[in-house]
Amino acid sequence: MYVHWPYCARICPYCDFNVVRDRGRTEEQAGLAQAILDDLEAQAALVGPRALASIFFGGGTPSLMPPDAVAAVVERAHALFPPTSAIEVSLEANPTDAEAGRYAALAQAGVNRLSMGVQSFDDAALKFLGRDHSAEEARRAIGLAGRAFSRLSIDLIYARPGQGLADWRAELSTALDLGFEHVSPYQLTIEGTTAFGRAVARGAWSPPDEDLAAELYETTQGTLEAAGFEAYEVSNHARDVAARSSHNLHVWRGGDYLGLGPGAHGRMTLAEGRIATVARRRIGDYSQGVADGSPWAEREVLDPRDADEERVLLGLRTVEGVPLSLLQRLGLSADEGRLADLRADGFVALKDGRIAATATGRPLLDAVLKALLT
Repeated sequence: MYVHWPYCARICPYCDFNVVRDRGRTEEQAGLAQAILDDLEAQAALVGPRALASIFFGGGTPSLMPPDAVAAVVERAHALFPPTSAIEVSLEANPTDAEAGRYAALAQAGVNRLSMGVQSFDDAALKFLGRDHSAEEARRAIGLAGRAFSRLSIDLIYARPGQGLADWRAELSTALDLGFEHVSPYQLTIEGTTAFGRAVARGAWSPPDEDLAAELYETTQGTLEAAGFEAYEVSNHARDVAARSSHNLHVWRGGDYLGLGPGAHGRMTLAEGRIATVARRRIGDYSQGVADGSPWAEREVLDPRDADEERVLLGLRTVEGVPLSLLQRLGLSADEGRLADLRADGFVALKDGRIAATATGRPLLDAVLKALLT
């Protein structure tokens, strides 16, 4: 299950997610929390008996979600989809002092893995990124999180203007020294609809050139690999197999998941086929849609080929890759044609009946996928 909580104390200038400002929306938030529960009930009736595999609270800033509302979702999900064993319940959090005070209550609500959006340990970089915490505040929050949760992940943003290799290496080392079992380093992406996109378009500043961005990527891989972390997905590194995000792996492997909350995406396998859903984006529209029995802005029965291509697009992001049989269903052969060419050039490799991107291919994954599927 993916649960989208769209509220943020501040909208970051690089963010193009479905988010709104948090202030003065108490009544609306209470209504949304109830709508998510009602949507969960309705979708449970639709998909029938299943075993709960994971819950991920994303956003937005779900650490702003009232802990009792988080607890209600976790409890209802367990009742509707009894799991066969203990499951991962992740929640994204900002490391501000105000939100850190809620960590213990969120742990009591059933969250057992916290994904912390620290983004940087440099105050100037945090200011540039529009973050509402300082580096010292982040360190305090991390200390509190370590006492409340057994599993911690950190998000960091690199390829910022003026960022050097040594500075980035030091930030990664700081994250490792603080004991995170999982590191998600994301290259700063400029989306045209964001404040950063508009600033770059008018020439206010420019991101690093491709060569420096590539060097920063290589520094990321080298620093984390030297510390014993595996890049089990392009932007996700885990200390060991147990530290991987089981929720994200379930999605990348093409598993079914329910999308709950405004704008949330979902995938369900029903009698009519694999269904792709996108919930209504506006909070009021979503809540009213749930009440009317129509929470989705989009509901599409995927063509089997489209469903297979989606599994390839997601699965090749991971170190385990995808079964060769999946590519063969798409008319691709490991011995001739596009797939064979990518193998010969060293961008993908075949092992134990699976195709995976190589260390050479992973930095160029978008181009590899384009060459493979178009």
